[in-house]
Amino acid sequence: MIFENLFSAFEAVFALHNLGLMAAGVACGLIAGSIPGFTITMAVVLTLPFTFGMSSVEGLSTMLGVYVGGLTGGMFASALIGIPGTPSAISTTFDGFPMSRAGRPGLALGLGLWSSFLAGILSAIVLVVMAPTLAAIGLEFGPWDFFTLVCFALTIAASLSDGALVKGLIAGVFGMVLAAVGEDAINGAERLTFGIESWRAGFDFLPVLIGLFAFSQLLSDMQDTEAARKPMLSGRHAAVRMEHLESIRLNFRHWLTVVRSSAIGLFIGLLPAAGSSISNILAYDQEKKASKHPEKFGTGIPEGVIASEASNNATAGGALIMMMALGIPGDAVTAVMLGALTIHNIAPSPTFISTQPQLAYAIMVAYFLANFMTLALTSGCLRIFMLVTRVPLYILGVVILAYCAIGVFTLSNVISDIWTLLMFGILGFVMQQRGFPLTPMVLGVVLGPVAELNLSRALSTSDDLTLFVTRPWALFFTVMAVFSICFPLYQRAREKGHAWSRYYGAAFMAAIGLPLLMMEGWFRTGLGGLLILAAVAIAWRRQRNAG
Repeated sequence: MIFENLFSAFEAVFALHNLGLMAAGVACGLIAGSIPGFTITMAVVLTLPFTFGMSSVEGLSTMLGVYVGGLTGGMFASALIGIPGTPSAISTTFDGFPMSRAGRPGLALGLGLWSSFLAGILSAIVLVVMAPTLAAIGLEFGPWDFFTLVCFALTIAASLSDGALVKGLIAGVFGMVLAAVGEDAINGAERLTFGIESWRAGFDFLPVLIGLFAFSQLLSDMQDTEAARKPMLSGRHAAVRMEHLESIRLNFRHWLTVVRSSAIGLFIGLLPAAGSSISNILAYDQEKKASKHPEKFGTGIPEGVIASEASNNATAGGALIMMMALGIPGDAVTAVMLGALTIHNIAPSPTFISTQPQLAYAIMVAYFLANFMTLALTSGCLRIFMLVTRVPLYILGVVILAYCAIGVFTLSNVISDIWTLLMFGILGFVMQQRGFPLTPMVLGVVLGPVAELNLSRALSTSDDLTLFVTRPWALFFTVMAVFSICFPLYQRAREKGHAWSRYYGAAFMAAIGLPLLMMEGWFRTGLGGLLILAAVAIAWRRQRNAG
């Protein structure tokens, strides 16, 4: 059965029409990624209206092409002009730009390209192995477990919101409130419509998403009128040629950096809503700490470029694992893909791989293929990409804004969707100006119906509220949610040297070990026991050292 589904997936992905769509997606992702201020999420959101008339395989393959291409494209501006093309390429600037200024722009781009490719292939292998296993675990979940999983996803998104924990939580809860607008799916009662007829059906996912990510970003970019009139890239790097052989040699020479940074990227991708903007900075920091010559970082050394680019591409594999196995978006891009699945009447859940095996395997195959396409298209078309990114921002902004309105209107052919786009675009702009992160809000909009449905199922099954903390998986996610909320407090306490911060890690290990100890199976029980024993040993050792 597996080989039959895999063969069907290969047949669908390698169809000539689908290959053309994927190639176009990769090219668009590379272009969008190379433009400072134009995020990968924005590029994928703008691709979504194109997928309405496509099959599920074609639509998701195209978006995967944009996703993978955008992750690699961000290094162009980072290495050539010192401005990150995307948040996932911030750390690439630290060593990529000094390397370019030293006369080796081709080496900087080549290192980034090949480390991205190798990390992408590694994460694709982990995706194929890990997603079905995690999905099998997800089949054990009941409504209590799903509800606490959504709560955990929202809390970790808030805790990773650049230190704005309270604002992240507010944004997440507000997103869930917006998801509740309209008629109740269970009993049909109207909620929060305020007598507005167009709100009775709720807010469509696409206008909300495009408004929050695309329109609000355009409003932010256009604030500086002088910058908007200027071309984004200068012409001095128009004839750059990548140094492929030297880049391959250096990547294999620093293979431990590739593997270590890929592992960090995969782990961050598994965390709901974390994303590559975090993984690239974390991987760069860890590589600098592990280096024998940390003082050279920031001067243009290969390890800095490799660590950043390997980690951000590997994050995609981790995010796809969470999306396919549990129906929880690993980052903002996979949140968009979840929306695309719902548009095609496919419900993302732990049963996704078992009920939609051809589509699931097609996503895996397409992710593999997207990495190879990115390698080929980046190598052959770099000059074209540089020419496109010299277009002034205000011209691109006008074209994209018009496309946003047309794409939203074609969804349901109603004017109210355009007003929704405008409303959420202004809302997203104001929230960004006030320091409220948008990702938790989008997660709230996406996961709000999932939380509501499972909460209703749990309460209708049993009125025993203790099941939310006595069921092993529910307790596991509740513990994770509590510790993710406390994590920013722990960071501040550690910086100030508070005594309790020394025991945070041990307390976390013990708390996680308890629900594992309650689960069936010798492996989970044994792992839970080991975690508790290790937590006690660590706490005792730190207490002794402190004394």
